[in-house]
Amino acid sequence: MPSLPAARQCFPAARPRGQRPGYDVPLTDVVAPSLAEIEAARARLGDAIAHTPTWHWRTPGVRERLPELTLHLKLELLQHTGSFKARAALLFALGLDADARARGLTGVSAGNHAIALAHAARAVGSTAKVVMPRTADPWRVARCREFGGEVVLVADVHTAFAEVERIVAEEGRVFVHPFEGPTVALGTATLGLEILGDLPELDAVVVPIGGGGLCAGIAAAIKQRRPDVAVYGVEPVGADSMHRSFAAGSPQGIEAVRTIADSLGAPHAAPHSFALCRRFVDDLVLVDDDMLRDAMRLLFADAKLAVEPAGAAATAAVLGPLRDRLAGKRVVALVCGANLDPAAFARHVALPAA
Repeated sequence: MPSLPAARQCFPAARPRGQRPGYDVPLTDVVAPSLAEIEAARARLGDAIAHTPTWHWRTPGVRERLPELTLHLKLELLQHTGSFKARAALLFALGLDADARARGLTGVSAGNHAIALAHAARAVGSTAKVVMPRTADPWRVARCREFGGEVVLVADVHTAFAEVERIVAEEGRVFVHPFEGPTVALGTATLGLEILGDLPELDAVVVPIGGGGLCAGIAAAIKQRRPDVAVYGVEPVGADSMHRSFAAGSPQGIEAVRTIADSLGAPHAAPHSFALCRRFVDDLVLVDDDMLRDAMRLLFADAKLAVEPAGAAATAAVLGPLRDRLAGKRVVALVCGANLDPAAFARHVALPAA
């Protein structure tokens, strides 16, 4: 069973600003997964992970809104468990020895990572105990339990990290980080290679950012194989830890999450994901909640996709702050997830009162 000091290497104290305690790996020492490693990871995942479709979105609605670019959607919402999180969670679980599998897994999540972790644990004959904020979507909590996960509800995401540290220290469970570390980057990098395999003539990729693990892996894969492809990261205005980190030159935190895209509401950036994003991402843009809702409506009305706010972030960026820069380009926007209570989805896509 790991000691408490050892566990703190995984669990930074939940302070609102500044570089996270316990993240003491120099940013210059962060190594990107190689193309050979990414390909081997994808082979190891095999049929347990779906090669999700890359769909050319050319229906009348989107052609009217975006006549000047060619837009494809990477439909990762069709992944097992409904989001990209299944890739890294399963890759992590497959790497555990028998003793670790017997002790079980634990993690912190507002929903998608929790569901993926429960799924991954069950797939390798282990168990998952996941800490979630009480504000988490009840539908996601229920889905985690359906996959066999035990859920512990706490006040907020900052408290959740302290609680999961206690679980590691007292129960010996293995912590699986929701957005940080080499395995996360390796798992999400498999998405990048899939995108390039489906669209070899690609010009740009637009990726949502929460903690940064998704964007870090995709960008690392794409830039190592196709340095000419532009990679843009998208954050909500109310959860802009990566923007703050880029400005400061080191991982930064936020005081509170203030966005409907709770799946992108990481309390802080972290060194591994930050370093890879800083190295491989061309630029970051912000979208607000109204832009997210507008993108959700268009995806639902014109593509018949019912996505969570985070899943609409890349589309919102293409419709808004990136539109002029992407004119004339062949673009992929990642639709990263679709785990959302139906009633909440209906509220978000409802047209505003006249």
